[in-house]
Amino acid sequence: MIITIDGPAAAGKGTLAASLAKKYNLAYFDTGMVYRAVGLEMLLNGYDLSDNKKAEAFAENLTFPKMMELSKNPEFRSLNGSRAASAVAAMPKVREALLQMQQNFSHNPVFADGSKADGAIYDGRDTGTVICPHADIKFFVTASPEVRAMRRFKEYQEKGQAANYEEVLEQTIARDKNDYARAGSQPAADAIHFDTSDLSIDEVFNQVCAIIEKKQAAV
Repeated sequence: MIITIDGPAAAGKGTLAASLAKKYNLAYFDTGMVYRAVGLEMLLNGYDLSDNKKAEAFAENLTFPKMMELSKNPEFRSLNGSRAASAVAAMPKVREALLQMQQNFSHNPVFADGSKADGAIYDGRDTGTVICPHADIKFFVTASPEVRAMRRFKEYQEKGQAANYEEVLEQTIARDKNDYARAGSQPAADAIHFDTSDLSIDEVFNQVCAIIEKKQAAV
């Protein structure tokens, strides 16, 4: 079974996807990690984030093991890491280079230890439209920009990272604008929508599980 969870940044996709992967014993692919990995390599090697050629080269050579290794760096999910990810994600050739890697995973999903999985949960933008249009179930999870910015701001605070709420909100709105300007970034026509602005993660999780189990029972 392939399940996609699409939606804007900090809408709750990751928390939901990780919980579902654990419950249903499915492989978990956070597609946003590919852009964070390329962005971090740009930062670590001292390249300007507007250098398309360097970003494309890193994207073309990114492997799953390399991505997982980079994810251990403290800057991977920092505010600087988010800025870098947004910058390289806006480059069409970078997206193209990383697309095949993400699509191939659905045909041969594996767990973090490399063992074979019977299916996968995809967490990230464009998962239900561009990456896995053939997915068995598609969800689109969203929340207001203010709610999402506050969630991300609190994450930075909890990690002891310096951050300003207004800057995080500005970045959230700018990222939304960039995302929705791309082809394929709109929700899939057959996606099931959830607005998490006023819902707890447990409420969303329980509703999503009911939908998945109804689908499984019908197979």
